[in-house]
Amino acid sequence: MIKKQHLAFNFYNKKYFSQVFLKDKNIIKKIIFFLNPKKNDLLFEIGPGLGALTIPLFDFIDHLTVIDIDNDVLNFFKNKKIFSKIHFYLMDVLNFNFLKFYFKNNKKKIRIFGNLPYNISTEFLIHIIKYNFIFKDAHFMFQKEVSNRILATHNTKFYGRLSILIQYFFKIKKLFDISQNSFFPIPKVSSTFLKFSPHKLFPELSFDINILSKITKIAFSKRRKILKNSLKKLFTEKDLIFLNIDSSLRPENLSIKKYYILTDYFIKKKINY
Repeated sequence: MIKKQHLAFNFYNKKYFSQVFLKDKNIIKKIIFFLNPKKNDLLFEIGPGLGALTIPLFDFIDHLTVIDIDNDVLNFFKNKKIFSKIHFYLMDVLNFNFLKFYFKNNKKKIRIFGNLPYNISTEFLIHIIKYNFIFKDAHFMFQKEVSNRILATHNTKFYGRLSILIQYFFKIKKLFDISQNSFFPIPKVSSTFLKFSPHKLFPELSFDINILSKITKIAFSKRRKILKNSLKKLFTEKDLIFLNIDSSLRPENLSIKKYYILTDYFIKKKINY
C-alpha cells in the first residue's frame, strides 16, 4: 500500500531532496522501542515522508510536531485522520528556529528524531549543536559512513571535524545498523540509528563553538600535514609545547580533549592581546 502511495506522489522523481523512505515494519517497531515515546513528550520528527514511523507512533502519543520541505508530504498527511494531531511545519529544517519553538512550548525539553536526508545530515547536526541544551535526547538515522564519522575517536580513519564538534555537546550511542533493503528507493549504502544525549556537564573552558570549528577546519583541511605546519597560522610551536601537544602529530592523532584545550588557549591568548 505504501509503495502505491509513494508512486502516486511521484517521489521517485524528487531526488533533489535526497530522501529515501523506510518500509521495513520490523525496523519501524525497533525504532519505536528505542524511542520509547510517552504521551507527555514533546516529540519533533524531521522528514516524516509517507508516515511509516509517524502513523504507528500515534498508538503511543496524542500529538506530534513534524517538519518537511516537500508540499506533497503535507498533502499526504492532510488526507489522514491523524492530521488534526500533527503540528506541521512546511519549511527547510536548516532554517528552523528551535530556540523559538522551545520557548513557545514553555521551555519543555524536545525529543527530536528522524531519518535525515543524506545531503543535509552533516549540516543539520552542526545547525543543532548550538541548541543542545533544549533537547532531552535525539534519535537519528544516518548513512553508515556519516555515523562512523560522528562516533570516531582519534587515531582512526573516520575521525575528523564532525567527531570533535558533535562529541563536545552530545554523548552518542550506536543503537543498530539498517540494511539498504529496508528502504525505497533502495539506497546504495546501509544506515545506522544513533542516540544523542546532551552532556549535562562540559569541560570548564572559555568555550566558543566558532573557534573550535575554525581550528578543526584548518587542521583537517591539511589532514596529512603535521600540526606545527597545519596550525602555524593559529599557534606557534612554543604554544603547542606549552600545551603539551606533540607538534609532529597529524590532526587525526590529536584527541578530542586536546582540541578543546587548543580552543580554550586560543580564546585566552586572543583576549590577552
